[in-house]
Amino acid sequence: MISNAERRSGFTLAEVLAAMMFLAILVPVVVQGLSLVSRAGAAASRETVALQLAENRLTEMIAEGSWTGSAGEGDFGEDWAGYAWTMEQAPAVVDDLVELTLHVDYRVQGRVHRVSLSTWAVDEEAAE
Repeated sequence: MISNAERRSGFTLAEVLAAMMFLAILVPVVVQGLSLVSRAGAAASRETVALQLAENRLTEMIAEGSWTGSAGEGDFGEDWAGYAWTMEQAPAVVDDLVELTLHVDYRVQGRVHRVSLSTWAVDEEAAE
């Protein structure tokens, strides 16, 4: 004869179906969360690169003095494909300063993102 303890050792069909239902609800939520975290990580990584590129380009243009006669847009070459820059100049209220703002545009999963970096530079032509 089979005892009650041996008879109750398995799962009932209702318990198995309840567990499957729970997993059917939980798995898509977990996958979506992982996708969101992955996207945020990629965006943060690309934003860090864009800020570094902006700083390097702005520093280079000020050091060379090429910001006064240079084109207001460009890219960073094949090494940094997908990153493009534009520069705006705004005259300052104080002395002969010019506010330079360099914008770097980049894409993350089909969406365009932008970082901006600003600094002041002395306008040598206005100072004379």
